[in-house]
Amino acid sequence: MNWRCFRISNKGHQLNEEIRDREVRLVAEDGEQLGIMSARDALEKAMDQGLDLVKISPTANPPVCKLMDYGKFKFEQQKRDKEARKNQHVVEIKEVRMSPGIDVNDFNVKLRNAQKFLSEGDRVKVTVRFRGREMAHTSIGRDLLLKFAEQCAEVATLDKDPKLDGRHMSIFLSSKISKDAKDGKK
Repeated sequence: MNWRCFRISNKGHQLNEEIRDREVRLVAEDGEQLGIMSARDALEKAMDQGLDLVKISPTANPPVCKLMDYGKFKFEQQKRDKEARKNQHVVEIKEVRMSPGIDVNDFNVKLRNAQKFLSEGDRVKVTVRFRGREMAHTSIGRDLLLKFAEQCAEVATLDKDPKLDGRHMSIFLSSKISKDAKDGKK
């Protein structure tokens, strides 16, 4: 049996002595094409300029290598990734559950909670659960959900009409104000 060892982690680019190709197409730090040369000559050029030889396109024929300060390149790439993660925002889905026989005060509490979630920029799933004989009167649940959506109309939009799924009927409400706009007001 012929066993081979494979590297488990790959940092993404081959550097300097790791480049084993016979010929490479060399690109200068400023993007200027320096032509096709042996990997050894390209490495010597990189050493003369105090830069790293980085293989940026290994699938090309011949592979493309660039002269660059790899440490600086990695630092700037990490900075860009960190900035992208910081600007990313995740919309959470909050759920409010009710039953068809909910009282007025309980309904108002659920409504206030949903409006708070919507003002924070989250989506809200409003669900009515039917138990026992309540399944025969799903129209009560539909009216309740539509009334709920109507009460939230100033801060939210109704995504879909009420949908019955088993013993649960639900709607989704999306916030009219995005989280980004809310953060900009502070």
